Amino acid sequence: MRGQVIAAFGRQYLVETDAGSFVRCVTRGKQGGVVCGDRVAAAPTGPGEGVIASVEPRTSLFQRAAPHRAKPIAANATQTAVVVAGEPSFSDELVCRAIVAAERERMKALVVVNKADLAEATRDALARLAPLGAAGYPVVAISARGDVSPLVERLAGETTVLVGQSGMGKSTIVNALVPGANAETREISRFLDSGRHTTTHARLYRLAPGTAIVDCPGLQDFGLAHLSRAEIEAGFPELRPLLGHCRFTDCSHRSEPGCAVLAAVAAGRIHPRRMELLQRILAAERPAP
Repeated sequence: MRGQVIAAFGRQYLVETDAGSFVRCVTRGKQGGVVCGDRVAAAPTGPGEGVIASVEPRTSLFQRAAPHRAKPIAANATQTAVVVAGEPSFSDELVCRAIVAAERERMKALVVVNKADLAEATRDALARLAPLGAAGYPVVAISARGDVSPLVERLAGETTVLVGQSGMGKSTIVNALVPGANAETREISRFLDSGRHTTTHARLYRLAPGTAIVDCPGLQDFGLAHLSRAEIEAGFPELRPLLGHCRFTDCSHRSEPGCAVLAAVAAGRIHPRRMELLQRILAAERPAP
């Protein structure tokens, strides 16, 4: 059987086969590394059950990482949507980190500002996100309890990973996009009998042919320990044309003379907040060159 992993719960996986059936699968022995979104081949072991025999090559692997431990989120996705809201407050650094991880996998990225009905808080949120908009990322304001059509337009033809901090209304967005998602999730939990709350794991939902979303649990951090300094810098698209053009090859873009990046900041071509976030991330991760 060939199919796609649409939910991963510990060491159990729900595979939607190419024939349209659903199979509860495990991996052989202590084999792991299977991620929601993976295309797999599985051998049947019983009615509605199987064992994953192999994982097909991935087109992308969206993940975060702490030192010495990668935390894969979704495979074969084409886009990341980072969900924020005016209330409660959000971290623009976490938004930036998630987008850098997406850039590393050559995925598209956008920011979704939920709770647009809170007009004043939304204005403040949009102002904080202006540096991202200036860098070329779409910023879409919606109200998950009202109109989500601006987001639906951005999802068409993509497999989009929805990530964000807790409290931003991501679950409400998923329910607006996938009516009955909560009930479906409960059914999957019983089907897998995992004994774990399903919101702690990623879940893929198909919205239309060629369009899907991957719902992820709320995040409070987004480590980039799996990326080098060069990969983090390349995750800022407005910097790419300037990289390699500084006077010094090991330029840190802090105070060195002849720094092409600092010159662009001084000329107003790069927002100062973007440079501040780059330096904060590099200082925290201490990546290899």
